[in-house]
Amino acid sequence: MSDIAAATANPAEPNGSDSINPAAELPPVELRLPRASEHEEMLAGRLYNPADPELVALRDKSADLCTRFNATSRADHATRNAILDELLPGHGKHLDILGPVFFDYGCHTTIGDRVFANFNFTVLDCCPVTIGDDVLFGPNVSLLPPMHPLRWQDRNVREAADGSMYDYEYGKPIVIGSNCWFGGNVTVIGGVTIGEGCVIGAGSVVTRDIPPHTVAVGNPARPIREITDKDASALQYYAL
Repeated sequence: MSDIAAATANPAEPNGSDSINPAAELPPVELRLPRASEHEEMLAGRLYNPADPELVALRDKSADLCTRFNATSRADHATRNAILDELLPGHGKHLDILGPVFFDYGCHTTIGDRVFANFNFTVLDCCPVTIGDDVLFGPNVSLLPPMHPLRWQDRNVREAADGSMYDYEYGKPIVIGSNCWFGGNVTVIGGVTIGEGCVIGAGSVVTRDIPPHTVAVGNPARPIREITDKDASALQYYAL
């Protein structure tokens, strides 16, 4: 038997003498001690308990602000802008979000100048999300830093001594450079950096870094070509 075949063979022999189930060997993971606050652990990308009261309060505040924004008339610019200022204290000038919008925290997202987001913009910012200037988001774009353990023993909801329920999660940051355009229904997974000047095709799922000035499409998204000055010629007939 080759080395590859041996490594992939079913370890459970009929007599059961060499049976190994790695997923069942280790007990469920527990949070290390001592530790910082759950908020600090979360932002650092370490395993944390999202049922922590401080985090629950921050998510409740964000949810209330999103609900208010989504219920406010688009013609009421003053109210909508005031809500965005509170929801997203790290946003730049001329932010334009159509709504509905959904943020886990809001306060962990930094947005540059002249950013536009179409319908159903979703950002689960349990880790820092950084967005540059002049970024366009099509409808149904989701930025998703949260991660869950792969083993169900580590991932499943648990019961605390006081009867409350909790689970363990962690997050990875997302960085988006300036001058990018995201087509509709794009999903960006945590841990990804997208370089300046990229175009991400509709329906793509971005699971790895994308180099600057690149068109990327697919699931998982892959760069298909560089964007150059030659692309300007394609629009010349519109100006005639």
